[in-house]
Amino acid sequence: MLHSSFTASIRGGAVALVALAALCVSCGADPAPQPLPGASDAVATVPTSAAEAAEAAASADAAAGVTTPPAEPDPTPGAEKVRDAFAGLQATLDDSCATSGCAYFLGRVHDELLRLDRAMKADPKGPGHFPQPIELIAKLEAELGGDSSFENLKKHETLLVGTRDKINTWMQGHPDDYR
Repeated sequence: MLHSSFTASIRGGAVALVALAALCVSCGADPAPQPLPGASDAVATVPTSAAEAAEAAASADAAAGVTTPPAEPDPTPGAEKVRDAFAGLQATLDDSCATSGCAYFLGRVHDELLRLDRAMKADPKGPGHFPQPIELIAKLEAELGGDSSFENLKKHETLLVGTRDKINTWMQGHPDDYR
């Protein structure tokens, strides 16, 4: 009797396991989301953008009675912070044509200077807050004449690296201006 009951329970367990496996792989279709008990009958939609997600979160908060103060708008949406751009420029301080690929190094210093220039001009304090760095970059760009080829950057290497170093010194002397 013990043997036949044991066999029957193994057989029943195997049948349950097969049924469960069949349910897991049936058709590979995603089931439609089911509302939670007590939820409204309205169909929820998945937000497709950050703005829709923020709006949905605000609606949910409002429905729950949660209030949040409005966020201050970014004066220049997507603008990089001066401190981040300056950190990129500082990352070039230990490099040179001798320590890394010269074309890469000169191109990177030039790119980082332009990045810093854009960040300073977009800063909420205004471009007048960074007069000397912006002036130094403008002078460099005038000398380069819009040519950022390796040959031209190499020709103006002393001016390029000197501009980086002067801006680094100016920024170090004005830490409150970019932190």
